[in-house]
Amino acid sequence: MGRDNWRPERIRHSPWGALALAMLTGLALMRNGADLSPGPPQPVAAASVGLQKDAPGAPVADGPAVKPLAYAPVDRVAIPAIRVDAPVIDVNLDPDGWIETPPPQDPNLAGWYQNGIAPGQIGTSVVVGHVDNQAGPAVFYGLGSLRKGNRIEITRSDDRVAVFEVYGVEVFSKNDFPGARVYGDTGRPELRVITCGGGYTKANGYDGNVVAFARLVATR
Repeated sequence: MGRDNWRPERIRHSPWGALALAMLTGLALMRNGADLSPGPPQPVAAASVGLQKDAPGAPVADGPAVKPLAYAPVDRVAIPAIRVDAPVIDVNLDPDGWIETPPPQDPNLAGWYQNGIAPGQIGTSVVVGHVDNQAGPAVFYGLGSLRKGNRIEITRSDDRVAVFEVYGVEVFSKNDFPGARVYGDTGRPELRVITCGGGYTKANGYDGNVVAFARLVATR
């Protein structure tokens, strides 16, 4: 299963902060010539957040809220359950107003939109990464196999670490992506880690996005 042209498909973003965040569906990649059959793992029903498609917010967390952190850029992301330990680069908007994705040549690289919410701040921060590249699986290839309770650690440039706990993992169609549900502000520090997933065709690449939903549970 080869491909003649490798190209990440991008999706338009609005600036974060005061403006609502537009849908991010820009990580659908065409699978390369490497044999990735049967493809990256997909979320199971037991990992679902359990909300209606367009329902904002998140399930109520148990225990006291963790004191949020101030703004600081992101350095690394670690997800021990799927053996991810990767540097994170700042990504921005290109001249056409589309969010940039990390360079595909480096399979172990993630991106964080530098004008958005920093992990650990109140609000919803987003980290993105490719599922594969020309050589095979990339940084978030295993994202769909996460389960509730798995931890995601974000190391920031201020040497603080924001520790998030996964409370849901789902796959959404690019054509029916619930932007308000994924990006909505829950009033607490939250994280979304996103890559491509769902069905795959050689002509169109992946038809959806895998989203891991997580909330801040500790800092150090």
